[in-house]
Amino acid sequence: MAKKLAVIGAGLMGSGIAQVSAQAGWDVVLRDVTDEALTRGTDGIKASFDKFVGKGKLAAEDAAAALARISTTTELEAAADADVVVEAVFEKIEVKREIFATLDRLVKDETILASNTSAIPITKIAAATRRPERVVGTHFFSPVPMMGLCELVRGHKTSDETLAAAREFAESTGKTCIVVNRDVAGFVTTRLIAALVVEAAKLAESGVASAEDIDIACKLGFGHAMGPLATADLTGVDILLHAAENIYTESQDEKFAPPEQMRRMVDAGDIGRKSGQGFYRY
Repeated sequence: MAKKLAVIGAGLMGSGIAQVSAQAGWDVVLRDVTDEALTRGTDGIKASFDKFVGKGKLAAEDAAAALARISTTTELEAAADADVVVEAVFEKIEVKREIFATLDRLVKDETILASNTSAIPITKIAAATRRPERVVGTHFFSPVPMMGLCELVRGHKTSDETLAAAREFAESTGKTCIVVNRDVAGFVTTRLIAALVVEAAKLAESGVASAEDIDIACKLGFGHAMGPLATADLTGVDILLHAAENIYTESQDEKFAPPEQMRRMVDAGDIGRKSGQGFYRY
């Protein structure tokens, strides 16, 4: 019998997780609060599948079969019979805790409750439930169909069985997993990129080097596929600022304190590629 996955949030991340899971044979129900959000999500999935088919990387009938395995809903109750639930909503702890508290009342005792958060401690989310041992972090990367990593995060009370089940799920979608054993804010990947972006932004802000030269240094000197400031523009300067602030608030470690220029950029709406201007002009 096919396993059932519920994905909460049909944005870029949620729809990507739904896509790779359906392609791997999971029956997926994708939930968001509005029909418009669900339509945007499923349109994105269809467009992505069409691209893979066009490039000869996926058979048209496999794409059609995967799409047929995805259903959509605005009801959280649709997650009731899921084996795994992945939450991929906005990075606000209050929103996530409310969703997890509701899911805790709805789903089966043995269901795994996972969060795709990139910076919020899993322990804080798990504390909203009566089953913190069944709550785990499954941090996928954008765009999900292209990126091969999933960062598994053990909350303070996450059980070994839950971590193993989360690994089985992520690996079934073709991802390679790393395990974060201590639930620190920002985990491994967000801490690394936040520290790098914050330092790069400080160097650019103080006129030590141009954004272009800082990125060239990381690409040619360290073999990075993309420099930190171009990465910030792609991810969204606002999103990285928010992540760095979250980590700084939790850790009080100065290296995560974002420079004022980053805050002013976000205030002005210069948040990267999606606005046409960030550390670079697009």
